[in-house]
Amino acid sequence: MSSLITLYDKGNIAELVWPDTEDGQYARRYLMPLVQHSVSDYFQNVQTKLMILALDHLIIPITINDKEYTNSYVCSPFTHYVSYAKEELYLVQNRLAKLMLPIVLDGLGLLLKLSRINRVVHVNNWLVSTNLYPNLTADQINRIIDFIKLRFPQHAIVFRSLNQTLNSTILAACNKLGSKKVPSRKIYFLSPSDATYANAKSRWLVKRDYALLAKKGYQVIPAHELKESDIPRILQLYNALYLDKYSYHNPQFTEAFMQLALQEKILQLYVLRKHNQIDAVLGFFIRNGAMTTPLFGYDTSLPQELGLYRMLSAVLLSIAEQKQILLHESSGAAQFKRNRGARGDIEYSIVFDSHLPLHRRWSWSFLEKLLTKFGIPLLEKYKL
Repeated sequence: MSSLITLYDKGNIAELVWPDTEDGQYARRYLMPLVQHSVSDYFQNVQTKLMILALDHLIIPITINDKEYTNSYVCSPFTHYVSYAKEELYLVQNRLAKLMLPIVLDGLGLLLKLSRINRVVHVNNWLVSTNLYPNLTADQINRIIDFIKLRFPQHAIVFRSLNQTLNSTILAACNKLGSKKVPSRKIYFLSPSDATYANAKSRWLVKRDYALLAKKGYQVIPAHELKESDIPRILQLYNALYLDKYSYHNPQFTEAFMQLALQEKILQLYVLRKHNQIDAVLGFFIRNGAMTTPLFGYDTSLPQELGLYRMLSAVLLSIAEQKQILLHESSGAAQFKRNRGARGDIEYSIVFDSHLPLHRRWSWSFLEKLLTKFGIPLLEKYKL
């Protein structure tokens, strides 16, 4: 097997021979349009240079940034650790901390900008909230790191979305290579087929949530029954939850992305429909024995008592059970997920920056120590 790594962009993407594998063909359908056009055509709040690493049988997207401090967190460490963090301060219950932390984060943000925290190459970046990884070997990781250091010597190298549940081998290999391990968020996993995950009460709750579909008159509609004319409504439902309710730092999908997701099966879509009106939507993808749902939304203007979130979650869990696959439930709604059998884990950004000067490395070292010592305990204390 060749050890050659080849880097592709718009200029030479036509030369790429896409692997004739499920992952390879998925990557072709997803990444080719983004490389040929502009990432911002598909993600409204993402400015980045997208390139593709091809090594062995793998296709790995990388994104290259320099500043772009208003980017979504999928490409901007600054947004993740400062801008988004400031929006999450409402979860802090201590009054003094609520007063002081915005000042602290503003000061931290200034220092992170001075250290050029956003001059970064993200590896395996699919531009959604959760990146799922192929089975990278220690040798492949080492080759990727060496290649990127040579090609982008002024950039930190970051692997986002890694966790012990799915990526223990990758984490161990990165640790041996001298990486930094920077906590990012608390995530949740559920294995519907594993009796040890959920007790009788958890399973009863899911069954009760699913029963609401018939009670409230909703039908579960799969992607092949959807039309292009449904795209604006689907986008509206995602925006209502993930942007309007949560944060505009989440990926802002465009109609072009939704069209790509529907036509090229980038996401497996399901909607809840009643009286020809779509009121909720989910979209997931599967890789390497796990599934995750970057598209999730419902009509937040309808009464909470209707239970759209509960119904949509129950549909997602039932799909995971049918497929006998581990469900990555991302972050948020922690108590709701735990009540239905999900288990928590810490997600990390793994950073390689030893090739950078000291004034560039200190920010990642500071974040690693700060978030390991204080961030993780706060997540555990407030059960987030």
